[in-house]
Amino acid sequence: MNSLEANIRDNQSKGQLNVLRKNGNVPAIIYGGKEQNQKISISKKLLKTLIEKENFLSNLISINIEGKTQNVLPREVKYHIISDEPTHVDFLRVLPGVKIKIEVPVNFINQEDSPGLKRGGVLNIVRRKVELKCPSEKIPESITIDLSGVDIGESFKISSVKLDPEVVPTIQGRDFVIATLAAPTVMKEPEKPAEAEAVEGEEGAEAAAADGDKPAADGDKKEGDEKKPSEKKPSEKKPAEEKK
Repeated sequence: MNSLEANIRDNQSKGQLNVLRKNGNVPAIIYGGKEQNQKISISKKLLKTLIEKENFLSNLISINIEGKTQNVLPREVKYHIISDEPTHVDFLRVLPGVKIKIEVPVNFINQEDSPGLKRGGVLNIVRRKVELKCPSEKIPESITIDLSGVDIGESFKISSVKLDPEVVPTIQGRDFVIATLAAPTVMKEPEKPAEAEAVEGEEGAEAAAADGDKPAADGDKKEGDEKKPSEKKPSEKKPAEEKK
């Protein structure tokens, strides 16, 4: 579990919030449960380090506020429209027994042991995250799918995932697909080049036939001129070289 140090803030105006941000801090709020909402500020540098990690919004965080520690779950991060820097964070208190909805990432392991992938199969991921409803203390870090021995044509449905009895998907009533191992997409050589080659051959023959209708230079005669003398039009004239 990641941890953050936080300070209680008591700002009343937008100007005070801007000063807080200029000093390298980010305003945040902790809500949920019977306790009142708590305004805090955290280091922007430390916050960005956590945000850059994978699945920030799905991981529990331990926040230490003036010596008192509590577990929270990030629910929303707001960013500056231009600089893309974090400007505010909402944290939900994690209370034992209280169920929450959360999107959990899907993690695939042992790809190297999948005969289907070895034969060029394609892992088609339908859902990279699955929304679950579970007690806050039982939030899984991820949904793990083992690809060992998986061959082409097999699929992974939510029913194949082992979950704690108290952890259930929010989508009920259907066994939805998480991923499939599809057949390889074979890039066949298109027939067009072969057809184009044939067309080019035909065009070449037509061009040769057309050239045969034209008088040859330097007195050379073409085979077509001898075999088909009738094809030469009466109006055609010999080249200037032959007149000499």
